[in-house]
Amino acid sequence: MHLFYTPDITGNEYTLPEEESKHCIKVLRLEAGDRVSLIDGKGGFYTCEIIQPNAKRCEVKCIEKIEHYGQREFRVHIAIAPTKNIERIEWFLEKCTEIGIDEITPLLCEHSERKIIKPDRLEKVIVSAMKQSLKAYLPELHPMTPFDDFVQARREGVKCIAHCDEDNKKRLDEAYLPDQPITILIGPEGDFSSREIELAKNNGFIPLTLGESRLRTETAGIVACHSINFIQETRVKHD
Repeated sequence: MHLFYTPDITGNEYTLPEEESKHCIKVLRLEAGDRVSLIDGKGGFYTCEIIQPNAKRCEVKCIEKIEHYGQREFRVHIAIAPTKNIERIEWFLEKCTEIGIDEITPLLCEHSERKIIKPDRLEKVIVSAMKQSLKAYLPELHPMTPFDDFVQARREGVKCIAHCDEDNKKRLDEAYLPDQPITILIGPEGDFSSREIELAKNNGFIPLTLGESRLRTETAGIVACHSINFIQETRVKHD
């Protein structure tokens, strides 16, 4: 399946951007009459036929549109402190997009070693992973947000904070209610500060354990994302 991301598609005919047109015609060597698939990042999945195989302006005609393709009954939002090595957080974004995630918020914490990110670069990683995993919904990447602002904002559903301090922590399967939206906080390499943990708890965040091992930031994020999806899928199978 040849899949292209086309967030501005609206009608029955569409012209691929120059970069996608070049890839379609020059790299994949597709011709008039060949079929391609388009996704708009908002749940639209389009089956199209090439009608004008131009390497700069490849025109296609929509044959079928599926709305809400792959839509889920729950939402996963992970707020995570970007790692000092940006490639590790890019790996987190790639894998969580493939697994299934809806929102990501980079967190600015007291112990953060990275205080600046390049959203455009991270967005490209997410788009590529969305296409790779044949998803039609693009996870929303929020701007870098100070920890205090994030935890004090109103949020629906279950709220959890995963941290390494000794605490009366719950497992995800104890804290999560299937079909509910969930927000999980993942700290930086030096973990959240004691003040941040208390602030989160005072704002309704449940202390969370992700197992006995001490995990890297990006690993903890992936484990949390996978665990929620697994809990949800298991519930669906048992219904």
